[in-house]
Amino acid sequence: MSQPQLEIQLIAVITAVACALPGVFLVLRRLALLSDAISHSILLGIVLAFFVTRDIASPALVLGAAVVGVVTVALVELLNRSGRVREDAAIGLVFPFLFSVAVILISRYAGTVHLDVDAVLLGELAFAPLDRVILAGWDLGPRVAYLMGAIFVVNVAFILLFYKELKLATFDAALAAALGFSPVLIHYLLMSLVSVTAVGAFDAVGSILVVALMIAPPSAAYLLTDNLGRMVLLAAMLGALSAIGGYWTAHFLDASIAGSMASAAGAIFALVFVFAPGRGLLAAARRRSTQKLEFAQTMLAVHLLNHEGRPEQPEESRVDGLHRHLRWDQGFLSQVVRSAARRGLVVEQGQELVLTDDGRAAARRTLVL
Repeated sequence: MSQPQLEIQLIAVITAVACALPGVFLVLRRLALLSDAISHSILLGIVLAFFVTRDIASPALVLGAAVVGVVTVALVELLNRSGRVREDAAIGLVFPFLFSVAVILISRYAGTVHLDVDAVLLGELAFAPLDRVILAGWDLGPRVAYLMGAIFVVNVAFILLFYKELKLATFDAALAAALGFSPVLIHYLLMSLVSVTAVGAFDAVGSILVVALMIAPPSAAYLLTDNLGRMVLLAAMLGALSAIGGYWTAHFLDASIAGSMASAAGAIFALVFVFAPGRGLLAAARRRSTQKLEFAQTMLAVHLLNHEGRPEQPEESRVDGLHRHLRWDQGFLSQVVRSAARRGLVVEQGQELVLTDDGRAAARRTLVL
């Protein structure tokens, strides 16, 4: 494996993990749409900072992006709190305006520099190793690797330092306020972190695809665990897996690396969405099937109890006639009877079903409820 390949994979992994870490709290706080707004609107901050510095490598671009990101959040909340528009409508008003202004400025005044619309929207990770850090004649590696590494360290430090506050503000903002924490301050700090992470990832994956890396791995992690600590670690691992899988997919298909990374993140989420042990589609289908079967067993017990000791009991409890009385098909009835017998609710005596003490008690509990 060549050095550029290793460097590209390293940048991809660092970028994906750095995006996934704050993304966990965006998913938990149901702010995925706001993250999309921030990742687009901060382009205006980058453009304005570039016009001042005339240097696309200037740290001022990150600062400008963070400021516009916070402004985006403030404008959205201002419109939302006015009571005249809902939050999703406020987002739809704010970020297209800021983003379109940035696109117009780029198209009009920055068409001859790397700050073009295609590069900003889609990014190109394959070119990242070409922009090197040279110090005293020493080649220290790609600039993007250092930038994203610094952002990764900041994200990790922020989560470790404010883990308790983030947890409280995310799950119980009222309790956080009562304990002296400021949910609003935590919110704006988190959004600032998202802004900085998004602008740092521009060179790697662009403003559109960064949303996939910020939301897909944390969403998959959310389906796999309820523990916040494990969720953060899982999101980071799934982000790294998306980066590696996306890189090699792009390598073999000769496709966009950033696009392949986003596709890999989506594919991983789709697999988790279907096969997650507790919240996946298959688990939900099994759970519904089990609940349906348990409910049917209870209804069978209630039916037998209602006719127990009465003249019609022999007819109402006959196995070959129950499907008519309960209006179930014969196959489903057989499944219910077998399951009820295994649970010890009923026993077969000749052609009749008879309740056990447990079955009688279960039926009576249901009737009392």
